[in-house]
Amino acid sequence: MGREPFTYPFCYTPSPEVAAAAAGLIARLDTLGAGGARETAELRAGKMLGVLLTDRGPRFAFSGLVAGKATLDGFVPPIFDLSGPDGYYRRREAEISAMPPGAEKSAASAALQEWIFRQYVVRNGKGEEKSILDIFAERGLTPPGGTGDCAAPKLLHDAFRNGLQPLAMGEFWYGASSHREVREQGRFYPACTGKCGPLLTWMMQGLDVAPSPLDACFPLDGEPRLLYEDADILVVDKPAGMLSVPGRTAAPSLLGWLQERYGEVHSCHRLDMDTAGVMVYARHLSAKAALERQFAERQVEKDYLARLVGGPWNHARKGTIALPLAGDYYDRPRQLVDREHGRHAVTRYEVLDILPDASIQVRFTPLTGRSHQIRVHAAHPDGLGHPVKGDRLYGSADGGRLWLRAERLTFSHPVTGERLTFRSEA
Repeated sequence: MGREPFTYPFCYTPSPEVAAAAAGLIARLDTLGAGGARETAELRAGKMLGVLLTDRGPRFAFSGLVAGKATLDGFVPPIFDLSGPDGYYRRREAEISAMPPGAEKSAASAALQEWIFRQYVVRNGKGEEKSILDIFAERGLTPPGGTGDCAAPKLLHDAFRNGLQPLAMGEFWYGASSHREVREQGRFYPACTGKCGPLLTWMMQGLDVAPSPLDACFPLDGEPRLLYEDADILVVDKPAGMLSVPGRTAAPSLLGWLQERYGEVHSCHRLDMDTAGVMVYARHLSAKAALERQFAERQVEKDYLARLVGGPWNHARKGTIALPLAGDYYDRPRQLVDREHGRHAVTRYEVLDILPDASIQVRFTPLTGRSHQIRVHAAHPDGLGHPVKGDRLYGSADGGRLWLRAERLTFSHPVTGERLTFRSEA
């Protein structure tokens, strides 16, 4: 048998071997810790770790620093170590900190950041070397701060530098849950797209990498079902696996499907590709404007049915979640809980059933319309702490397709003003 393709790090299910290696590291850290008491305490406070399987065994890495240190026993070294107290970076950083605010200080900070990224010279699978600054410059980009310090690029650089063959990789969370990102101990997460997107893509050149699942045309969960039509609107039950509107790939969209059959059709709102359920489309621009106004003014009522990952339930069977959300600038389209700058987001929930497989059937009623609102409110530890099954962004893809459906949509007809309610037939 041939070797399996290397992990596509931006959307993957970890191989059993990667999962086993991660579980072994977690057990070791739980029992022995790493380094001294400060290092152990900081790891247990929450840290993204990574594992790389190679032809000579597993290698491990941590993101960033641990207790101010870039190196710890049992983990690969950094691509470039900035942590030394007597190095140029620390000396220059202290000099810049002592400068008065102004153009000179800003220019000095920018020059120091450029110097850092010139020191981060990485290898790829072809044996080539290039600085992080040059890798991003080829795309017309400037690397964000911290680029190169995530676990995945550390692991690949270490393997290429030591002549190891990378076989499979994964990044997972260890320690206490984050209060911003959705993070749970032992759960694997995709590499970030802002810092690691350009970097890992260059570093993986020369490897046989698995194709991106994000570019695949997923099989549709049935065909769209028309629930209602008149001269002004179309109401459709969208199947999971279909885009609401055309995207960057050739995957089919519900808007395109409708336009082929009805001619002029306009989108008024969206559901994620993996989310099934009721949608309304406008057949002319004045209807589109009227419907969009209702969505913006929160006059549209929506219910969603979700199946959540099981586990101990420590909440009331009915309640309200209020966690402000903001986009993750370095890892779009993921959302963060941001209590300082996030947008107000409120969701009501009701537990309907505990199923034989221990998963939890829940009805959600979003009172605001933020991107990924239900998915984050379900998964975040300050929400319900139970991700939607199959949620590859905030949980894992182990549950198959995303178990989330727009069950009910209530709105006023854009021309007659009649209040209408439609339900998904699934």
